[in-house]
Amino acid sequence: MFSIQFVETMWKRGGIEAAGTFMMVFVGCGSVAMERSSLEISLAFGAIVALVIIGIGRWSGAHINPAVSIAFWYRGNLSTNDTMAHVLGQLVGALFAGVLLNGAGPTVRNTTWVNLIGIEILITFLLMASILWIIRRTEQWVPIALVVGSTVAALAFVFGKYTGASMNPARTFGPNLVSGDGLIIPVYFVCTIIGALLAVAVERIIASTSE
Repeated sequence: MFSIQFVETMWKRGGIEAAGTFMMVFVGCGSVAMERSSLEISLAFGAIVALVIIGIGRWSGAHINPAVSIAFWYRGNLSTNDTMAHVLGQLVGALFAGVLLNGAGPTVRNTTWVNLIGIEILITFLLMASILWIIRRTEQWVPIALVVGSTVAALAFVFGKYTGASMNPARTFGPNLVSGDGLIIPVYFVCTIIGALLAVAVERIIASTSE
């Protein structure tokens, strides 16, 4: 059975992360459903990520991404309970958005499996690296939002045509599960988490070398 503390954490942090992830998936994948251009879709994802960070960052960190939450747990910034609450909330929020969108905007593979794996690891690494870079320089949510949102938009624009530029297990989980393309979900889970963890590992190496 879950402890009272975990239930409270799930209600607070998990609920906030669920709301933020819902907004990210609903707006981003909604732009796909509206058949917008690749540039407009990329900007939609980047803009909503930035707005969510500004809106809820002070309460939960606005990870809205299981790979990011797991990476912060690995970094020592997030407890196990908080990480579980974040990830569960993010998946629930993404699933709710996927249901409302009727599975529109699923992550689609348009390249080889080898390329997909390499690209998703790379771009999630770059996303997490941008997060680590900016939070080491400021605690202000606006510059953090601008850097992270811009990174999401740029990476989505460059790599979206190949892998959908997920960078986020939740972004793939909701739409793909509802659309019936669920078999690809585990690949995106593993690749994005590896990419985020690698960014933390590299940060540690750079920090130890500089010392």
